[in-house]
Amino acid sequence: MIDKTVSTPAAAVADIPDGATVMIGGFGTAGMPSQLIDALIDQGARDLTIVNNNAGNGEVGLAALLKKKRVRKIICSFPRQTDSYVFDSLYHAGEIELELVPQGNLAERIRAAGAGIGAFFTPTAYGTPLAEGKETRIIDGRGYVLEYPISADFALVKAEKGDRWGNLVYRKTARNFGPIMASAAKCTVVQVREIVELGAIDPEVMVTPGIFVQRVVGVDVADALTQPQAAA
Repeated sequence: MIDKTVSTPAAAVADIPDGATVMIGGFGTAGMPSQLIDALIDQGARDLTIVNNNAGNGEVGLAALLKKKRVRKIICSFPRQTDSYVFDSLYHAGEIELELVPQGNLAERIRAAGAGIGAFFTPTAYGTPLAEGKETRIIDGRGYVLEYPISADFALVKAEKGDRWGNLVYRKTARNFGPIMASAAKCTVVQVREIVELGAIDPEVMVTPGIFVQRVVGVDVADALTQPQAAA
């Protein structure tokens, strides 16, 4: 019997090693898998490369992981939000490496990894410092930059519901990067508000099929409600 459920967030992230590349879903706090991040902090893995839309908010979730100095490099689009002072301090102290990627390119590079695409040309960032050192090409009179996929050892994702096979649905904007990250990682770990019986998720509304998911953990509803829920 296929059963991908795991008893606790701690058990779900227990084998993430030092030096791993970890994708973390979320757009700011919407869709951020807070319980999984907290479990990763407690687990102690360090020297991580993190792929995320931003560089953390305040001192919770991803920002808390950064504050513990567990992250060697971050690949993201928005590192300088008004409340990203933890990253800002680390970066100016030379304690973290940044790879800045325009948001559309970030999403497509992750999607490309999941789709098995070797590389692609995009006009975004052509003629800017972000294109320095990269192959460029003029196609139909327009400049393009060659970008390569971003894959990961692990993806930490938040969903609304999941079943024991790992089929998922999301809540509103909490969906954001979750589906593409789930397809681009060797091991996708998902925290869900509710684990439902097989067949309870309509195949017509299913967003992430279980083939992309290795572990599902239900989080305590009361605990989840204490986490930031920006349109999530």
